[in-house]
Amino acid sequence: MIEKLEKVLEPVANKLAQQRHLQAISSGMMMPLGLIVIGSLFLIVANPPINLDLVNLHTGNIFLKALIGWKQFAVANYDVLTLPYNYTMGLVGLISAFGIAYCLAESYQMKSAVYGIIAMCTFLMVSAPLKDGGISTSYLGADGLFVAIIIALVSVEISRFVSQKLVISFPGSVPSAVTDFVNSLLPLAANIIIIHGLNVALMAATGKNLPNFIMSILTPAISGVDNIWMFMGIYLFSNILWLFGINGSSIVFPIVFALCIANTGVNAELVNAGKAPTAIINLQMFRYVLIGGAGNTLGLVLLMCKSKSKHIRSIGRLSVLPGICGINEPIIFGTPIVLNPILSIPFLIMPCLSAGLGYLVQSMGLVSLGYIVDPSFTPFFAQGFLSALDIRNVIFMFVLIAISVVVYYPFFKVYEKNTLEHEGE
Repeated sequence: MIEKLEKVLEPVANKLAQQRHLQAISSGMMMPLGLIVIGSLFLIVANPPINLDLVNLHTGNIFLKALIGWKQFAVANYDVLTLPYNYTMGLVGLISAFGIAYCLAESYQMKSAVYGIIAMCTFLMVSAPLKDGGISTSYLGADGLFVAIIIALVSVEISRFVSQKLVISFPGSVPSAVTDFVNSLLPLAANIIIIHGLNVALMAATGKNLPNFIMSILTPAISGVDNIWMFMGIYLFSNILWLFGINGSSIVFPIVFALCIANTGVNAELVNAGKAPTAIINLQMFRYVLIGGAGNTLGLVLLMCKSKSKHIRSIGRLSVLPGICGINEPIIFGTPIVLNPILSIPFLIMPCLSAGLGYLVQSMGLVSLGYIVDPSFTPFFAQGFLSALDIRNVIFMFVLIAISVVVYYPFFKVYEKNTLEHEGE
């Protein structure tokens, strides 16, 4: 059965993993991640974890007095403190439009910076219309992320088509900068005529601009993915691919990460406006299913560290630090979990269980909903706290690790017994 599944799934998965547009989305969205994380840190500074209405302002507790002073400073200087956030996370759509177009153009061996700028300018034309002498920023942030993805991909394809069909040649004595400048004019003009022209036509026909129209089409599809059952299904598919040695995370990343970043941005805007966050499928959920890496394998790593098998024990101890930071290729390929009929069962079960429990505790208010974009590949407990400044989230993550130990334990013991028999032989 495994051989038959491998024959069916491996070619499809490999083709998806190598698909240039998906790769461009994945790589392009990583470009603004550093800016988003730094901007989110300023959101932390502007929103201390204390409610002045619920504490005694004249308390003698030094820790509470420090928090009260911090909160009062943050309230008095809120606009200044949140300015870095507004110009990082608040522009994630605009920055992603450049990043995705840049990566796609680079994959075509085009002038990546030039076509990244063209896509970014085109995105601005349709997503930030003039309003009362200023520009509307509604779609420049997380709300415009999906629009940015579409416009970036379409813009590069338009530019590619035009630059292939209409190339102006100059003598060798003409500087290359001049040649590049002249040959970038026609792609930019084509983008303006096609994309901006479509935007104007839609406004005239429907009263909606292009971002509004795109989102009205995408909303049912996004709502379908923005669902706990679909979320679990996507990660189940990802882990099935991992069992055949295919990096399933890289395939689902463009879909899930874009959704989780967008929803985290929605939550951040609500918190920034003094309201409660509402989106449960946020980046925090993304972290729950990846504690220790794909398959929630940190619990398995802890079991391996105490194994009687020398091979299993050595792999486990080498994998502790990477596992804490969400990297588990040593476990997947060194144990291995790939094509392992015993360990594959908890490997598929545990992420679904983590996602379901994560959804439950957030919806019940047992942990705060994530509204901060935390750094990737940092210790899980740091991500857990930074996602919502809530220590309860860190405690919950340790609970998930304990559950992971319990789920993996019976399968691990069977695998350990088989390994010990082979070592004895």
